[in-house]
Amino acid sequence: MLGGGFRRRTGPEERGLRVRARLRAGQRSGSRFGAGADAGTPGGAQRAAHHRQRWWRQRGRRGHAAHPQPALAQFPAGHVPLIKRLSRWLRPRAPTIPDEPWQAACEALPWAASLDRQRRERLRTLAARFLHEKTITPLGDLELGDHERILLAALCCLPLLEFGEGGLRGWSQLLVYPDAFRVRRSHVDAAGVLHEWDDELAGEAWDHGPLILSWADVCADLAEPDAGFCVAVHEMAHKLDVLDGELDGTPPLPSGWYRQWARDFQRAYDAFCAEVDAGREMAIDPYAAEAPEEFFAVCTEYHFSAPEVLEEAMPEVAAHLARFYGPSPMRAG
Repeated sequence: MLGGGFRRRTGPEERGLRVRARLRAGQRSGSRFGAGADAGTPGGAQRAAHHRQRWWRQRGRRGHAAHPQPALAQFPAGHVPLIKRLSRWLRPRAPTIPDEPWQAACEALPWAASLDRQRRERLRTLAARFLHEKTITPLGDLELGDHERILLAALCCLPLLEFGEGGLRGWSQLLVYPDAFRVRRSHVDAAGVLHEWDDELAGEAWDHGPLILSWADVCADLAEPDAGFCVAVHEMAHKLDVLDGELDGTPPLPSGWYRQWARDFQRAYDAFCAEVDAGREMAIDPYAAEAPEEFFAVCTEYHFSAPEVLEEAMPEVAAHLARFYGPSPMRAG
């Protein structure tokens, strides 16, 4: 699993105080942004080992000659244009969303309605790709029509406006519950005692697995687009975070920017944790103090839904996110 999902308190008046699954004592200690990096290189030893496992290894045993490889048949040069033409013919057409349903989705999606024309078309292309590549599965008695599916695709693709469709790699399914869903958690503390509890979640993301959302919470986010919450954006931030092989609050970035990001996020995170631990009232959801990856995901929510709050509380973090995601649609509007 990537990150802890939203956990809500009971009662409609508590939605603005959504609390997520809490880390147990001692789990935050030593948490670092860019924890997987070594020598300033994103991904570090673990990602290097991962890539090493993908390299082809020579199979010849010591002392034995490798088997000779048969010569490969080659097409005459005149066949190359034919191959190119066949490849263009076989390549699937780029998916599209027709004008009328896309316009209806934009009217229902406050963030899309606030985008300029160029970025809205970019979102349309990304959402079409999402619908083409991902299976959206409603669970329980939930039914999702074309309009709802386009809404979900567009909402999930908001964080990809600058990153591009590469942010869709590594998973294939969006599961949608009618409302918050319950999962069983367990944790062994430092004394070896097993703790088990149930969480009621509004969203969850799994490494190389599905993204899971509560439709009721998606609708609540649509109704209050400037409240600082957006569960779909939060979970997509986890998907972006893990693309470089590490869930550490640092998505794939050029090396120079990566170092700046890790430094500035770490400083802001440490200061934020100190304020939360001191019991002070926070403008940003205190859940951001749970771990670097949750800090990144929660700040992503504020970038898209309450950018002024984020800019005032953490100007350096807000600047990085504006560079990574592009200007907030809520600010642009």
